[in-house]
Amino acid sequence: MIELDSVCAHSRTSCRIHTVPDLLTCVRYHARLHSPVNAPTHSSSMANDNNEDEFDKNSISKSEAKRRSHALQSVGESLVKLSPETLRKFDLPESLLTALLDAKRINPNKHGGMNRQMQYIGKLMRQIDAAPIIEKLDSMKAPSLKETALHHLAEQWRTRLLADQTAVGAFKNEIMPNAEPADTDELGNLVAKASDEYLKRKPPTYFRQLYKFLLKRINEKAASIT
Repeated sequence: MIELDSVCAHSRTSCRIHTVPDLLTCVRYHARLHSPVNAPTHSSSMANDNNEDEFDKNSISKSEAKRRSHALQSVGESLVKLSPETLRKFDLPESLLTALLDAKRINPNKHGGMNRQMQYIGKLMRQIDAAPIIEKLDSMKAPSLKETALHHLAEQWRTRLLADQTAVGAFKNEIMPNAEPADTDELGNLVAKASDEYLKRKPPTYFRQLYKFLLKRINEKAASIT
């Protein structure tokens, strides 16, 4: 396994990314992790405490309700950022869709009006099953995370190849094992020219071409395993 010694680009958690499959697994994990329905709750951390009195149980219930209210309002904020055309694809109740479209027309500088509208949207969200909405938002978020992660991986490979041109073989074995000899030769030539370009402080023409080559191959690898 090729050690790229990189960390997850989407959060501060230390997901180790060694290969494209590692990266894709990481993207899927964080797309779900940051969903409001998967946020940690007070009740889950205290569920096994059998010594809580009735007052504490009531407090937890109120805290849980407040947390869910804020989470649903956060979902509403994500919906408001979408275009009207995208919102209509969510099959939302008419009242919620109207409230979201109204929010988009509010001057963002009028904080009071926007806050009241978001609270109203949160109230409407509590009256429906928000799970399908959240799942659709997650599915929209994952491709963006994946694209960013693949760009980071291409940058990391470019840095490694320019530091050690013998890593061309490693890239071929890991990312494009079935490549034609001409493709391998093209990679080697791009690495050599980009390295020479850097040493002579020339405009980064081959530096950019190398990045495009790497990103294309990494995207092809990712597509083949998803």
